[in-house]
Amino acid sequence: MAHADREIQRWHCRSLDDGEAAATIREWHGSWAAETGASWAVTTLDGGRVLGRVAFREVDLADGFAEVGYWVLPAARGRGVATDAVTTLSTWALGTVGLHRLEIQHSVQNTTSCHVAAACGFVVEGTSRASGHHADGWHDMHVHGRLRGDRFAGRSPA
Repeated sequence: MAHADREIQRWHCRSLDDGEAAATIREWHGSWAAETGASWAVTTLDGGRVLGRVAFREVDLADGFAEVGYWVLPAARGRGVATDAVTTLSTWALGTVGLHRLEIQHSVQNTTSCHVAAACGFVVEGTSRASGHHADGWHDMHVHGRLRGDRFAGRSPA
């Protein structure tokens, strides 16, 4: 269970007991149907093992905007899984879907997430003070943005 992992809990503030997991899945289905959010499992190439999750936490198709979220299971960390997933999703969203802007927000204390955002071509645009509530209190949040016309020289996902 991914949300039993302390690092995922630290940055996503959920432990996902059975009731919360069921409610989250209903919420994901509802946001998919309403076209206000989407969530995908990140798996091994053969689809046999889940490595993480990549998502649009928020989507506004009329404004061409989405906020990207992600996490990776402990066994898959440090192998570029998040970078590949976010790069793939971003390329698709800005190209095929035609969104104008993608955004990533993360706690300023989450340096790993900052590295992933930068590796995926997201530019740090600023800091929102005390705007993310975590288990240990309110965190300042980095805001990263990537626009459809931005040049991205990162590596292509495997």
